[in-house]
Amino acid sequence: MSEKGKIVVISAPSGCGKSTIINSILGTGELPLRFSVSATNRAPRQGEQDGVNYHFLTTDQFRDAIAAGEFVEWEQVYPGRYYGTLRSELTNAIEKGENIILDIDVNGALNVKKQFGDRAITIFILPPDIDTLQKRLEKRGTDAPEVIAERIGKARYEIDHAPQFDLRIVNDDLPVAVAATESAISSFLHKPVCPKAE
Repeated sequence: MSEKGKIVVISAPSGCGKSTIINSILGTGELPLRFSVSATNRAPRQGEQDGVNYHFLTTDQFRDAIAAGEFVEWEQVYPGRYYGTLRSELTNAIEKGENIILDIDVNGALNVKKQFGDRAITIFILPPDIDTLQKRLEKRGTDAPEVIAERIGKARYEIDHAPQFDLRIVNDDLPVAVAATESAISSFLHKPVCPKAE
């Protein structure tokens, strides 16, 4: 029987460089990882393919899947617009021996860990401190002050959950944070999973 795959979950408050770190690791192609395909009820954009960019569901299909418990995590990003990770997306990947990486919020991350145990690792990317995070968000120049205040409030909530993650990495220096994250993922992928006692 071929070796099963593993799940890497990365969470961080907005502005902590999570997407940059993930893209950097996937971009090198050094680790056998692929990005998880999320489900959404929005219509495909030009050139997007079902099952490649997203699993495109109708609103009714999405709500039915929520009711049936088919998501490991989901959220209504704004009224009527849903995104989530189907359990089948993860179970199919690991059964095929694929390693999958997810970029999801803290509650979703802890839920994946609860469901997949030692087959999943949760990594939390932290800012050096809240003041630095606020400066980074202001420097982006993309959000109004009230949106930044909301993001900082959410960041405090998320950081409170960081101790529940397997690993915490402070992004004070991006190349160092990328290297630390890549090294942690590499160790996890190469570590055998203890079979559960029957």
